[in-house]
Amino acid sequence: MEPIGVLNDGQLYDLQTAEALDIQGDVVKADNSPESLEILRHSCAHMMAQAIKELYPDAKFFVGPVVTEGFYYDFKVEAKISDDDLTTIEKKMKEIANRKLPIERYETTRAEILEKFADDELKQAVLQNITDDTLTMYKQGDFEDLCRGPHLPNTRMIRAFKLTRVAGAYLGGDEENEMITRIYGIAFFDKKELNDYVRMLEEAKKRDHRKLGTELELFAFNEDIGAGLPLWLPNGARLRGKLERLLYKAHRIRGYEPVRGPEILKANQWVKSGHYANYKENMYFTTIDDQEYGIKPMNCVGHIQIFKNDLVSYKDLPKKFFEYGVVHRHELSGAMHGLFRVREFTQDDAHIFCLPSQVKDVIIDVLEFVDSLMKLFDFKYEMEVSTKPKKAIGSDEFWETTTKGIMEALDSENLPYGIDEGGGAFYGPKIDIKILDAIGRKWQCGTVQVDMNLPSSFEMEYINAEGQKEQPVMIHRAILGSFERFIGILTEHCAGEFPFVIAPTQVIFVPIAEPHVEYAKELQKELLYEEMDSKIFDMNESLNKRIRMAEKQRVPMIVVVGDDEVANQTIALRDRRKREQSNMSKEEFFTLLNEIQKGSKI
Repeated sequence: MEPIGVLNDGQLYDLQTAEALDIQGDVVKADNSPESLEILRHSCAHMMAQAIKELYPDAKFFVGPVVTEGFYYDFKVEAKISDDDLTTIEKKMKEIANRKLPIERYETTRAEILEKFADDELKQAVLQNITDDTLTMYKQGDFEDLCRGPHLPNTRMIRAFKLTRVAGAYLGGDEENEMITRIYGIAFFDKKELNDYVRMLEEAKKRDHRKLGTELELFAFNEDIGAGLPLWLPNGARLRGKLERLLYKAHRIRGYEPVRGPEILKANQWVKSGHYANYKENMYFTTIDDQEYGIKPMNCVGHIQIFKNDLVSYKDLPKKFFEYGVVHRHELSGAMHGLFRVREFTQDDAHIFCLPSQVKDVIIDVLEFVDSLMKLFDFKYEMEVSTKPKKAIGSDEFWETTTKGIMEALDSENLPYGIDEGGGAFYGPKIDIKILDAIGRKWQCGTVQVDMNLPSSFEMEYINAEGQKEQPVMIHRAILGSFERFIGILTEHCAGEFPFVIAPTQVIFVPIAEPHVEYAKELQKELLYEEMDSKIFDMNESLNKRIRMAEKQRVPMIVVVGDDEVANQTIALRDRRKREQSNMSKEEFFTLLNEIQKGSKI
């Protein structure tokens, strides 16, 4: 495998840059490593831009970065480009690859670039974010663009790629700006890797929670209501309610106390917490009686005030508060995506107030909770420790000590973790829980954050063993992250085949004829007393068609009732998950369902 770059102190350089700046380091080869794929995908983004420029000569380009799902390029063009045009662009890209064009780096001045792109408003927008006097350009054939790299030596190495979708994007991510076009793509060095990825994308389309949410009548969005504000339909509300009850019991067993804070607080509370200075652009504000109020984006401030409502002894710690807290955040219109990114959502939020000496045990206890929930829903997961971001409050000593404490807690339990440099919350380092779904995708969900800044800002105190006042440590904790996002992920993970314990409809009764409907209604009522939901398919269709309709609803159990079942108080059960059929008494049926429920504990 030929060399394509150099890795020096965590920074990736292509061969041309390394030579120009005399940079030494670990050699990066074309081997599908993360570093090599970054170079490949950056180069593929430029090749896509070159293809677009040849097909649409009036095209102007903004930026084309590498992202988790591959790469994209933002550009502006007079023509209307849709997913149907991607095949044409791919064909042109293959032609460019076959030209085996050298990719050449050269340096130029800011003044020369300003003159070269004087009529290009997108390039002028890029230059507003760059202060360097010496800039680099990358050129391949007749196409060139302003870029830091890294890039491959030539286009012949870009062979296994696919453009995945067209989207709209606000220029610079600012919804006040114009909407331009964005095309996403993916690239690998290996054709097999690409084919596997394409198959995964096809499977992901089948599992898309927006599609399944509509088919299963779980939730809806309505522009009359507003973007990013989900409407939970009866099926979805039942699913969500069961998940909430399951978690409620799990919290109580682990010593958490339910609390509830208001959804709107005076703005001075957000000033004191640091949100006003560090998070204001993501919040909604209003004025009441000449006083500014902020709608909460997080639940922590309310929980702090609940803690301060009582005199707390060291013997009371740790204190664990939890709330299904409704929060609002100002997401950009272009960033919203089904239940994954919304403007109103509900966190499974908890705050634990403890002694410094209890932090390690609290973190381990939370991670046990995480593990129990992930096993119930058949998720594998990874953990990352996120360190101090650029925008942060608190001393370097606080960040260093707290981050070290988190790592020591994980190390003591031999729990593997990665490091996300600069990914912490503005008020403290954190552990991020990233779950892996059934088709191998990674999702950010839960988080555990250690915070000594907010207790200090809000002058939180407890009485220690000597009768003196001390400041507690505050641990922010969410396991699902939000009910909305988690349900979206779970829907795609299980392709709508929800675990029995939270399935919106757990049983469908199919009475063979009208005289059997009353017995089905009796069974349905008894199930409700057991907190289980069912439906009766007694519509005016043939028995076989009603059974086929029931099969498509992705319910765990289908029960057929006829003369024998009514006479003998029995049921004919079809277990869709196990693909088994059996006859049993009504009592045996309820015992079976209750055992399944009881076995689904967190």
